[in-house]
Amino acid sequence: MSDSDYAAPKKRKSDGVAGSSKRARIAPSSGGQALVAAILKDANSYPIPEDDDDIRRIFVELAQYARTLENGAGSSAGVKAGKTKDQIADSAAKLRAAAVSGIKKQMGWKPSCKTGTAKWVYDGVCADAEVFGAALGFSGPPTWKMKKIPTDEFQKAIGHIQGSVRYSDLYITGNDVTVRWQPDEGTFKFSGSYGV
Repeated sequence: MSDSDYAAPKKRKSDGVAGSSKRARIAPSSGGQALVAAILKDANSYPIPEDDDDIRRIFVELAQYARTLENGAGSSAGVKAGKTKDQIADSAAKLRAAAVSGIKKQMGWKPSCKTGTAKWVYDGVCADAEVFGAALGFSGPPTWKMKKIPTDEFQKAIGHIQGSVRYSDLYITGNDVTVRWQPDEGTFKFSGSYGV
């Protein structure tokens, strides 16, 4: 098999945030898949060729099959290449910046700002649970679907949030920020209150 037998995957910029979970798929080598199945079916007595060229052909076919899996072709089980810590940190930083910006845009003047009970809600998309956990300062992906996080911890994790109106500054108020996480859909929602 030559490299021309495989279609190169389409490349596009992706940071794991906002619906970037789609990726071009290529068909894995059926020969490589069949070879793996045959070897695993009878691992102890699989015949090893004596000819060096035949052994080399098997190694090359297995290597090409492994490469297609690395590039995201995968089987129906959906093999997914993991991100490095730096990639997770970069994606988490972008997610935090988007959330802070979105929350600030909602912080406009309302009469309820005087009592600190004006409401804000930020809906977002993050297909990668590792990135979402890192954005909130967790050591891994969240294991919950809803959690109340103390306001100070929330702002320490994503950044200080301060809105501005004509004569006052607006801040997140209340004791907690509610965080909802839908891992199946890759969506999340932050909600809380703000005021002067």
